[in-house]
Amino acid sequence: MTPGGVKAIFEPKSVVLVGASGVKERAGMAPSMIFRSVIHNMLRFYKGKTHIVDLSGRVGTAVKSFRQVPKKQDLAVLVLPPKLVLRHLRKLLDRRVRAILAITGGYTREQRGELLRMTSKQGVRVLGPNTIMGVINTANGLCTIFERDIMPQRGNIAVISQSSGVGAAMLDWAWFYGTGISKFAFMGDRIDVSEAELVEYLGGDKDTNVICVYMEGIRDGRKFIDAVQKVVGQKPVVVLRGGVTQGGRQMPSRAASFAGQDKVFGAAFERAGAIRVHDIEELFDVANALAKQPPMQGNRVAIASNVGGPAILAADSVYREGLVLANLSDKATKTIIDRYPEVDPVNPIDVATDAKAERYEFILKQVLADPNVDGVMVINMLKSCLLEPEGTRILAEVARKFKDKPIVDVSVGGVDHVLVSEVLKGTNVPTYNLPDKAARALKALYLYGKIREKVTRE
Repeated sequence: MTPGGVKAIFEPKSVVLVGASGVKERAGMAPSMIFRSVIHNMLRFYKGKTHIVDLSGRVGTAVKSFRQVPKKQDLAVLVLPPKLVLRHLRKLLDRRVRAILAITGGYTREQRGELLRMTSKQGVRVLGPNTIMGVINTANGLCTIFERDIMPQRGNIAVISQSSGVGAAMLDWAWFYGTGISKFAFMGDRIDVSEAELVEYLGGDKDTNVICVYMEGIRDGRKFIDAVQKVVGQKPVVVLRGGVTQGGRQMPSRAASFAGQDKVFGAAFERAGAIRVHDIEELFDVANALAKQPPMQGNRVAIASNVGGPAILAADSVYREGLVLANLSDKATKTIIDRYPEVDPVNPIDVATDAKAERYEFILKQVLADPNVDGVMVINMLKSCLLEPEGTRILAEVARKFKDKPIVDVSVGGVDHVLVSEVLKGTNVPTYNLPDKAARALKALYLYGKIREKVTRE
């Protein structure tokens, strides 16, 4: 098997799209609409060369014969029913493609075996079949999904999903909330390229800082654990696993992929250095913090808030996540009181409802410079307070000056959170609408700090 083939799946210089626009819609097969939608997205977003082969000859920009496609294409995207794939595969392989992305499902075991036999003989890598949406690379515009005109914001979080349904939900989440994505991969049936190989590839990808994985089972547990262990010293791996309950394991379509009890998976993830989460929202909350902020070297958290109640809830959240409230040093306490006598510098620090950007800036600088503090949660409500949304931009400026300690922001509520998120969009400060989410983000930063420390020792 060729490692370069995995790279060709995400970084092709040329792509050939293969479909049949005249195929009627049937269960397990992709209708012509999907083929046309993939063509639309590729022509709109992809920066490389796109060739289109329509076996039905109905798409005006397409050719009907493989002989009309230049040899040595990096990636072939197949939007065909299984029988048509196998019927025409030899012609495609004769064009010396490096990798194949098999979008459609409905393959029998024998058909999957034949697909693998023919491609592996030529050293051609296969992602899928049954990937449904395939891959996205926001750097080069590669986009094989059939939702038209959907391209996530470019960023440094990569996502691998074994499930097309969960992957689609994750993609929608990222697109709606503007989460910056580097790569997105729907794995499908995994007859060839495995989750371990994708983790290894993303581990060396310069555009990726955080790797997120949704999985239900592991094809080769040892290889996956080895791949995670190789990567986590450089970038974190966040894992969400489905099928952890008896109800989840009763889903028939992928029941054979489940191996062992969830405790076994959990122990393996922990040994490997993966950070585990429990739902899609937490996955992106945690990934966002890991992508933007440094690891937290200890578990001591300071909370600075312009309102009292949410600060108390934040303190509860911190302790629930196994973190503790930091005891500010005498130097930090005295410096804050000398400048702002009305502020009580007891953690959680009440900066008062009339606090504006200048006060937040001064207090945060003292807190972050305090050796007793490992990370900071900032709460900045707008309603019933004097802080303006634009004033929260000071958090990003302070964070840039203290690159060894993480800052996470909380704007409790709906409208306040939207306003603050818009100001901090594109900065290095992750923002959340509830203290619980911010506390989980800090917990992940703390866990990754311990993982990095362990890797360094070894």
